[in-house]
Amino acid sequence: MGIPRSYREAGVDVDRVAEIHRRIAWIAERTFKTRRGRWGEVLIEVGHYAGLIDIGGGKALAMHVDGVGTKILVAQMMGRYDTIGVDCVAMCVNDVICIGAEPVALVDYLVVEEPREDLVVPIMEGLAKGAEEAGVAIVGGETAVMKDIVKGVRDGYGFDLAAMCIGVVDRDKIVYGDRIGIGDCIVGLASSGIHSNGLTLARRILLSRYRIDDYLDEIGCSIGEELLKPTRIYVKPILDVLKRYEVHGLAHITGGAFSKLIRLARIARVGFYLDSMPKPPPIFKLIQELGGVSDREMYRTFNMGVGFCTIAPKSEAEDIVDFCEKMGIKAWIIGRVYEGEVSIKVRVGNEDVKLV
Repeated sequence: MGIPRSYREAGVDVDRVAEIHRRIAWIAERTFKTRRGRWGEVLIEVGHYAGLIDIGGGKALAMHVDGVGTKILVAQMMGRYDTIGVDCVAMCVNDVICIGAEPVALVDYLVVEEPREDLVVPIMEGLAKGAEEAGVAIVGGETAVMKDIVKGVRDGYGFDLAAMCIGVVDRDKIVYGDRIGIGDCIVGLASSGIHSNGLTLARRILLSRYRIDDYLDEIGCSIGEELLKPTRIYVKPILDVLKRYEVHGLAHITGGAFSKLIRLARIARVGFYLDSMPKPPPIFKLIQELGGVSDREMYRTFNMGVGFCTIAPKSEAEDIVDFCEKMGIKAWIIGRVYEGEVSIKVRVGNEDVKLV
């Protein structure tokens, strides 16, 4: 089999997954009636960054569950398990803050091929490190041994990791995305690397040419070290931004990358034009050139150096950029909201590429 040029060729058909998600949402939303008019009434449709239920007192409870994906295979190849827990926390808490909620607690689910201390303990240390950075408590979880089901690339070290996070938000401070307006700016916050999405395509391309422990001058480390860099946790800077500035929308750039902004574009009935994206970090250039991947596929699969987006009035955008950089995170005004078709476009070189 040749080198894949798209996520679909690597085995992940994003469009088919999106259709399945629509079916899942339709089935799940049938259950909303069980809480209608009662404590715990659902406040948001399935498919936003987090679920929301009313808990009284003018407050809502936010919930999100997520995993780490095939990044766990990189951890097994490297024999290093102390960072993957940070990724798991990040994938949960970064979505919870997208509706304006403060993450407060998390439970994890770890399933292993064998109960190995040198596997489980580093994973839990990573979870704890991520939780401390996000300001959440790990209040419980489940560890299961499933030798007949869970396998990996290293005998005895197969595992999968997921977690669920809850957060709390004042109902009058929920950030749905419905206030996004024409002329708003899109502020992008730097990622720490590839994060936890697109690893199926990245691995297939990179490992077709290199070994996992090969050191490359252009990225300044080995392939495995680059792919294992933990997902950045945006909780503290974004919660502070929400306290100080007017924010109309928030987006965590994960699966589907910038095409996922269509969630907010559909709510506000606007288009997003990413016309000032920063130069992508070297790892993305390496993947694109080695795999012959199109610009459209790259921006629909990888974060390209921007892991989180804040949509705010033009009058606030520069201040948000300055504030984020004072918090230690590089930020840019990467685009704007325009009137017209509900779509996501990105400017690459001298061409506009339509993602959705």
